[in-house]
Amino acid sequence: MQRRKAAFPLGSCAEASAISAMVMAGERRILEVLVIGKGPALVSPCGGCRQRLYEFADDTTPVHICDSDGLRRTVTLGELLPLSFGPGNLAA
Repeated sequence: MQRRKAAFPLGSCAEASAISAMVMAGERRILEVLVIGKGPALVSPCGGCRQRLYEFADDTTPVHICDSDGLRRTVTLGELLPLSFGPGNLAA
């Protein structure tokens, strides 16, 4: 059985589009994230979007994972992206 692909290299996910709109509107900080997806498995941001989100958020930013019936689980961005690389890793 051939495994289905989930991403063909990083494309334009909803998170990337939302971040672009946020920046174009003059904002620079993500306070919380809401992700909605179908199916029995929890749908969370892809790896690339987790990194993009982290550029404008931090480890404590809540990520609400929902489906069409509502909230299924809330985690932090730090839980989704442990040992992340961010501005603190760059030399001054």
